[in-house]
Amino acid sequence: MQKITKKEVQHIAYLARLAISEEELELYSKQLEVILEYMDKLSDVDTSGVEPVSSIIMLYKNVKVEPYYREDIPQDNGCQKEILDNAPQRVNNYFKVEKVIE
Repeated sequence: MQKITKKEVQHIAYLARLAISEEELELYSKQLEVILEYMDKLSDVDTSGVEPVSSIIMLYKNVKVEPYYREDIPQDNGCQKEILDNAPQRVNNYFKVEKVIE
């Protein structure tokens, strides 16, 4: 298995907009390596008799108990300022993002 590099971890941190120290970089590199090794072990599992699913909800198809769905009700959790303080760009009380549809 190919080892994850510090440069790759730095890139992941950059994409997640995380500032990490050299010590954290070393720690996260090792932790990600363990996760990837485990994923390699999972590829050795025989899944020939297992039906593929695209959602966990599909696993309930043969179960008499229906999954619980809560109603989606907007709530003020009191942390809007803290959330917006983490935005790279914002306009008033909204995240500003680049246009993705032409």
